[in-house]
Amino acid sequence: MNFGYRDTCLDHETGPRHPESPDRLRAIRRKLKDRYGVRYVEADPAERARILAVHTEAYVDELEAFCESGGGNWDADTVAGEGTWDAALSSAGLAEWAAHEALDGSSGRDTPFSLGRPPGHHAVADDAMGFCFFNNAAVAAQAVLDDELAERVAIFDWDVHHGNGTQDIFYDRGDVFYVSIHEQGLYPGTGKIEEIGTGDGEGTTLNIPFPPGTDTGGYLAALDTVIGPALQAFDPDLVLISAGFDAHEHDPISRMRVSTEGYGHMADRMRSIADDADAALGFVLEGGYGLDTLSESVRTIHEVFDGYQPSGGEADIAESAQNVLDDVCAQPFDGL
Repeated sequence: MNFGYRDTCLDHETGPRHPESPDRLRAIRRKLKDRYGVRYVEADPAERARILAVHTEAYVDELEAFCESGGGNWDADTVAGEGTWDAALSSAGLAEWAAHEALDGSSGRDTPFSLGRPPGHHAVADDAMGFCFFNNAAVAAQAVLDDELAERVAIFDWDVHHGNGTQDIFYDRGDVFYVSIHEQGLYPGTGKIEEIGTGDGEGTTLNIPFPPGTDTGGYLAALDTVIGPALQAFDPDLVLISAGFDAHEHDPISRMRVSTEGYGHMADRMRSIADDADAALGFVLEGGYGLDTLSESVRTIHEVFDGYQPSGGEADIAESAQNVLDDVCAQPFDGL
């Protein structure tokens, strides 16, 4: 795979006990060391105009001034420092690079994966939250729409937390389809099945809030029976995966049970779904707070795109997860 990366993203310092630390990127880089086919691209930071396409000017100005003054606790969970502003611009720019690279035809072993931080999917138009400052996937999606490189973009968010920011930014839009699998009841508490969009965006938000303990079988069933058909019906030009790895069975802050091999299967399924929809495919890093599980999962995805066949892809689905999928299918989505 081609990995977008900038050392600037390490300059976002969150303190010694914060789970979203620069060590996350360092761990991924160590795990990918000496792996065949790994290529790093130092993409440009996002321009201010790209950020303002999805965030309000008042918020962007406030964040810039906050960082210039030395930063501090933006809220109880979200910490900024002097290096956060440039890191956030770099992270958004890397996501934008992934979207453009995918639409330029990079696929297979050259599939783009943006390794940026801070993550983005909790950032709403006018505020930072949940470790996130700029909504990287939203910036990327809006950029290719504004550049008329795509007419329709799908964002599939498999982070264990619901991407409330991404949903909120595109909730009344018909040109971006937001899909999320997340742990029911976990921060930030959004992402109910009934949240399907409004106005022109009705039917372009799809939430799958699985109960705690859902394992790889539930995720793969969702891809096969719900997400795949929904994306086929939407017919996107680009699929961006908001790739968080905190649903891993050994991640320290969630109760889900996705295995490392399971992430490989999910990536493989999404490759097939995107191919069937004739859509470009790119990845944007979100969460994942166990350094070993995060880095091993990213490595596994890289190896899948280099020909590796992960094991254990025929896992059964628990009844509790199947009940959620049945409820999702009762909603008014085309193709379900």
